[in-house]
Amino acid sequence: MRHHIAEPVVHREHWREPEDDQLRLECGVCGVWGAPENEASSIVALGLHALQHRGQEACGIASVHDDRFYTERHQGLVGDAFGNAELTKRLPGQASIGHTRYSTAGGSFLRNIQPMFADLDQGGIAIAHNGNLTNFKYLHAQLVSEGAIFQSTSDSEAILHLIARSRKAKIVDRFIDALSRIEGGYALVAQTRFKMIGARDPLGIRPLVLGKVGEAWVLASETCALDTIGATFVRDVEHGEVVVIDEEGLTSIKPFAARAARPCLFEYVYFARPDSVVNGLSVYDVRKEMGRRLAREHKVEADIVVPVPDSGVPAALGYAQESGLPYEMGIIRSHYLGRTFIQPSQGARQKGVRMKHSPNRAALEGKRVVLIDDSIVRGTTSLKLVRAVRAAGAKEVHLRSASPQILFPDFYGIDMPERSQLMAATHSMEEMRAVLEVDSLGFLSIDGLYDALGAGPRNAASPQYTDHYFTGDYPTRLLDREIEEGGRDPRGKQLSLLVTA
Repeated sequence: MRHHIAEPVVHREHWREPEDDQLRLECGVCGVWGAPENEASSIVALGLHALQHRGQEACGIASVHDDRFYTERHQGLVGDAFGNAELTKRLPGQASIGHTRYSTAGGSFLRNIQPMFADLDQGGIAIAHNGNLTNFKYLHAQLVSEGAIFQSTSDSEAILHLIARSRKAKIVDRFIDALSRIEGGYALVAQTRFKMIGARDPLGIRPLVLGKVGEAWVLASETCALDTIGATFVRDVEHGEVVVIDEEGLTSIKPFAARAARPCLFEYVYFARPDSVVNGLSVYDVRKEMGRRLAREHKVEADIVVPVPDSGVPAALGYAQESGLPYEMGIIRSHYLGRTFIQPSQGARQKGVRMKHSPNRAALEGKRVVLIDDSIVRGTTSLKLVRAVRAAGAKEVHLRSASPQILFPDFYGIDMPERSQLMAATHSMEEMRAVLEVDSLGFLSIDGLYDALGAGPRNAASPQYTDHYFTGDYPTRLLDREIEEGGRDPRGKQLSLLVTA
């Protein structure tokens, strides 16, 4: 099968501030089927732009026109890579899928950028994946022992190998066969010459929505992508569901045994854009309700409520409305710092938080401040912000987190530190208060978070959401982790060599 691969881009090593403790979600996906002639890639590019918050290190688009696939993969932001008028000529066709990515500590490599493409005996297939497979290393070792040759360190490539090695006759059956062997949290969008396929993991950990723009079908990680391209929301892809879109329309397949859904709570706490609707719930409304619950649980005598922008804004609004305290923009965020900016010296790095978040002295001076953040991970950013607020003249600082204490790491697509680096896992409440240099500290309770979602209280026997980062209750087995901790993992060295090559 003939296909076109764009010229490779210059490799830029992934870099992250050593003290940056912001959580990152690794990916966002978007796909369009049945667009007007040669417009699919431009629609996907708009969708990816709306999903830029889900991954800002790299992006890619694959399209199919007649019998030919076209793919481009680039480092950097969607607008820089796909923002010019030549896009529809470079990536023609009525069907296209795209991906925006945040790389983890292994680095940002061209070979890991998606969509990934492979030629099979039935023709080409491109795949874009949001999430993380918890049995990737196990599958990798098994596939390599059978003769598979991996070109990347991405778990998405393992899915391609599984599809290629399936003995099923039809491509959809081969796709489902591959899904039956993977574990973890995922939302997948795949493109063949004649079909677009979407899939969501059996627990619905990672989101995927279905929409229509004109006569074209759209799959995307969030509804904000549908809004940006002018599409109408049809429904969420259900947990464990596979949707197949072709010239005959949409077919829904539920190939696995029914299980109760457990969507990821952090989509509501932090990752999803506030104007998105996730699993039928407005993210903005949920975050405001989290703030209201937080105000009820952790009242304090204060003068103003200040959010840590931008993610803390809805919760701070809810806190202010519930408490009756004035809401003030006591911290101003700069939206013009490029993600590639590297401070030239240690002294400049220590001042880095002021480049992104600047205290507003006019609002803060002489005030008792309730500072609202979405979460506290390692505490490094929180401490810098608290010191900046005090330096601007605040009389007292009372820090409130709109999520519960983060006690356990994630393995389903969130770039999160190990347990030993999580502040709440290694400090008591009083120790955290002292380290963060605040007058008081409070976290939203787990039941308070569930109540904000309209699902509370938490059902300990069968939790309504994926909440392991707060509870340690992982929704699936962690096969790779179990093998590593059991000392039986001969595969990690091979993968790490590939990462650093």
